[in-house]
Amino acid sequence: MGASDRGRGGRFRAVPDSPAQVIAEARKAFFVMFGLLAVVWLVQLANFADHYALSRDYAVVSGDLGTLPDILVAPLLHWSWAHIESNSGPLFVFGFLAAYRGVLRFLGLTLLIAVSSGAVVWFFERGDVATVGASGLIFGYFGYVVVRGLFDRHLIDTLIGVVMGASFAYLLTVAVPGTPGVSWLGHLGGLLGGLLGAWLFRDRRVRTGTAAGSAPAPSGDPTRAALYQELDDLGLL
Repeated sequence: MGASDRGRGGRFRAVPDSPAQVIAEARKAFFVMFGLLAVVWLVQLANFADHYALSRDYAVVSGDLGTLPDILVAPLLHWSWAHIESNSGPLFVFGFLAAYRGVLRFLGLTLLIAVSSGAVVWFFERGDVATVGASGLIFGYFGYVVVRGLFDRHLIDTLIGVVMGASFAYLLTVAVPGTPGVSWLGHLGGLLGGLLGAWLFRDRRVRTGTAAGSAPAPSGDPTRAALYQELDDLGLL
């Protein structure tokens, strides 16, 4: 999806996609996140009906080799209705923001975050703790959204990252030791996975020129010109 590359002197150069492409990808991102939430809630219904046997059977337990594959399914499971309700809103919001620039990249990011979050729990959590829940994904998407614009050299995504980081910085308080009843290691592992994903899945394309049919950017400061072009392509000018 749209990105900005940095030209000479470390300045931003606009490389936007067309508004139609942005809208189409955002629409796909919405349905992907809606589908993911639907799956999580359907699993919760089955889990609840079986007295949370799924959470007990597929939780990640530190040092237990048998639970190592469960790293991939544990994010779909929860321990209670309150647990899933508290995760659903942030999962959708941060997941959508992570996905709207490209669903295929988002799927790779999700796999990376699930593995990093689960691996940190498996290696470093106490052996008597069973961990499930989507909060590792939430922290991963959050970290990704905050720094993605910097790696992609995309001014709009950088602005989104600043706003999200400032608005939800309090989330970081449950990614450090001392918060009872939550897996701070899972949160930390997910956050690290999201930051790593922003670098691994950064937009490496180098393109020049402006999108067809777009308004000409004002001359002068290239940074202002880049921002003007991106806002114009998103239909905001």
